[in-house]
Amino acid sequence: MFFHSVQQGETLSSIAADYRISLSHLIQANPTINPNQLFVGQSIVIPGLPNPNTIPYEIHVSLSQHQLTLLHNGSVVKIYPIAVGKMLTQTPTGNFVIVNKAPNPGGPFGTMWMSLSKLHYGIHGTNDPSSIGKSVSHGCIRMHNEDVEELAATVPIGTRVRIEP
Repeated sequence: MFFHSVQQGETLSSIAADYRISLSHLIQANPTINPNQLFVGQSIVIPGLPNPNTIPYEIHVSLSQHQLTLLHNGSVVKIYPIAVGKMLTQTPTGNFVIVNKAPNPGGPFGTMWMSLSKLHYGIHGTNDPSSIGKSVSHGCIRMHNEDVEELAATVPIGTRVRIEP
């Protein structure tokens, strides 16, 4: 079972949107929670996601180093170069999980999209490989297409993603 810890300013609606599930599904999975009285640190069950402790993979993103590190049971498997958000549209920092994957999203998203548990943000390929290594995106994490395909084939839905400055 996957639990989300409520952050300042979040509502059940915003949490449902972040995890791409319906509000009614979220309420149904949390029958004892008053949707109008959430508090910071409260645990919310997110239906459909595995317990992240059962997943041996973890992704660490360093915005300043433009690097995404894939770990397996705490050991570095591979380090990938990435592009991140620019000054006006910075990549959010914090702890997230991969909530879905979509091959061939098209356009600027390259050959693979992996949604993060923050609406409108993800890890994806690019149609502009010269952008990798720079701070140029609208907040998403861009990777070379072959790299994001390799990563998506390796990590399951529910994989933890830690994004640091």
